[in-house]
Amino acid sequence: MAHSSGSKGNLKSGFIDFTAGSLGGIALVYVGQPLDTVKVKMQTFPHLYQGMFNCLKQTLRNDGIVRGLYAGTTPAVMANIAENSVLFAAYGYCQKFVCNVIGTESVEELSMVGNASAGFLAAFFSSFTLCPTELIKCQLQAMREVNAQGSQTAVKITPLQLTQQIFKQYGIQGLFRGLVPTIMREMPGYFFFFGGYEGTRELLSKPGQSKDEIGFVKTMIAGAVGGLLLWTIIFPSDVIKSRIQISNKSQKFLTVGLDIIQKEGVLALYNGLKPTLVRTIPATAVLFVVYEYSKKIMHQSFGD
Repeated sequence: MAHSSGSKGNLKSGFIDFTAGSLGGIALVYVGQPLDTVKVKMQTFPHLYQGMFNCLKQTLRNDGIVRGLYAGTTPAVMANIAENSVLFAAYGYCQKFVCNVIGTESVEELSMVGNASAGFLAAFFSSFTLCPTELIKCQLQAMREVNAQGSQTAVKITPLQLTQQIFKQYGIQGLFRGLVPTIMREMPGYFFFFGGYEGTRELLSKPGQSKDEIGFVKTMIAGAVGGLLLWTIIFPSDVIKSRIQISNKSQKFLTVGLDIIQKEGVLALYNGLKPTLVRTIPATAVLFVVYEYSKKIMHQSFGD
């Protein structure tokens, strides 16, 4: 696949990565949102639920499908479009950057570690788009539990109203609460995410076959492996980030982490891991299939 010369080709492939990442992000949310809600509830209020199925059942009973399991879907879609479009566009550029640094001819020849390093760098950029939208999503998902603690009745609030409320109260930095834990979570996480994905694609391709030709099912398997690695690695920092983001107080990452360990034990940092891993298998599989195939279609239709 020869790219047209110079910056025009770069811009075009950046745009294609950006669009394909957005489409993948939308697909990921609709597949994974119910279990994401369960994850956030279990991370932030572990004492209220006996486990994944109990949390699913209670959420369904209390709030139903749309307001319960799909709570925070609008900001989640926005968060995932924001994150995945920037992530995959940045990943494309970071792959080229890594190629230049290590003197590899083309992106196709990058090793697993080369791709993983590009993912590590790309995650820094996507953290800035992800943090505010994730903050809104987590607060909407844990709204019932937060209100129950302050013994208020749950208020219906839209993502936009919540954003305005935070902005009015805390200014712009209120929306970036949890940025440091987001970056600390994303960068190592995406090292393993893209490393695992590209490495699995390599393993699954037959001799003489390129990674792009392995087909639908193998691409899904590679996506699922990337997702499982990502979440297993980053889960403790994700729990800390969820707690910081729903607390509405400025808190230090390590302080919150140590506090959870002292009061609830180390395993509390893995609250909600099961629904996350169950969710990530179909969700990341779908993300990568939509990303790879829409990228292929766009490259073909733009005459690449």
